[in-house]
Amino acid sequence: MEDVGFNTMAGPRATGTAPEIGVGMLGYAFMGKAHSNALKKMPYMMYPPVAIPKLVAIAGRNVEGVTEAARRYGFAKAYTDWRQMIDDPEVQVIDNSGPNNLHLEPNLAALKAGKHLISEKPLGRTAEECHTMWAAAKKAKVVHQVAFNYRFVPAVRLVRDLIDSGKLGRIYHFRASYLQEWIADENFAMVWRLDKKIAGSGALGDLGSHIIDLARFLVGEPKSLMARTGTFIKERPGAGGKKEKVTVDDAFEAVVEYKNGALGTLEASRFAPGRKNHNTFEINAEFGSVRFNLENMNVLEVFMKDQDKNIQGFTQVLVSESYHPFWKNWWPQGHIIGWEHTFVHQFAHFFDAVVNKAPVTPMAADFEDGYRNAVICDAILQSAQERKQVDIKY
Repeated sequence: MEDVGFNTMAGPRATGTAPEIGVGMLGYAFMGKAHSNALKKMPYMMYPPVAIPKLVAIAGRNVEGVTEAARRYGFAKAYTDWRQMIDDPEVQVIDNSGPNNLHLEPNLAALKAGKHLISEKPLGRTAEECHTMWAAAKKAKVVHQVAFNYRFVPAVRLVRDLIDSGKLGRIYHFRASYLQEWIADENFAMVWRLDKKIAGSGALGDLGSHIIDLARFLVGEPKSLMARTGTFIKERPGAGGKKEKVTVDDAFEAVVEYKNGALGTLEASRFAPGRKNHNTFEINAEFGSVRFNLENMNVLEVFMKDQDKNIQGFTQVLVSESYHPFWKNWWPQGHIIGWEHTFVHQFAHFFDAVVNKAPVTPMAADFEDGYRNAVICDAILQSAQERKQVDIKY
């Protein structure tokens, strides 16, 4: 199908030495909105910018929807065929924010075309899909990044700094839980996230992949795991009210052994009434402990064993000082930032790699990380199905 276009690029553009990089985005719903917001905000907040994202094109299957998204977000062109967007010579970067079943084929096409690529998580529906994309990315020799945006929360990055500095010492435990409530109502209608053919998995890929990534980012590689999954409501109202089968997990629990000797648990559920976006983790280590909750994302709870014995206990650290990760670009201390800003940090990192050949890893996730994450997801499903321990093998 053809460009349904109109031009929304009128008006002044940012000036300076930073190059303009043409962006083509696949998908325009929840993640498309978050990514568009970050692309527009990045040049004037992460200043001076490494690049000026030029919103060249956006692609989606619905002509009315994608046209309205282009108008709303400020993309110059709207395509109903992502292939045409990838072929557009003005597009240098592909930003894939589409559903999971639209990762493999478009990503491979983008890599074959030599486009730099940032793709939403999970990278693919299975480890096999992810390995195919990783192999293609290595061959293409372009910048490739997976949008695990919680690596870019200032408090999370501060935890990484504490670990890297040795201030926490040897890690004993990593416990993570990602809980939401949005499908707990049995009358909630069937959506693509409940269909294995589209999503690959349920709470596991949607929420669990985030905490699996944080575990790898902060603690290291897992050695083995044992897991259980559950599907609590097995049918949902579909089109016309007809019941459709839910083919993914509603929740999972896993016990994990890490290669460095640490033990941990991973849990995700979309059946946790009262939990809106409750992404939490706790690390217990040789010299202290840290706790984090995304619903209070500017605060890190810290306990150090060598602190004054008269005031023992966790201290709430407001991570908003100018010397804290990412904060030099934002507001005075105590003027907190939010979930949306993690995407700004993420894109600044990505474009630095595109323009300056800065490394994507270890601070961001590349397609190898996306593959390893999927191996762990697959192992959780295998363990739950076979009801036994599974060793992690890449």
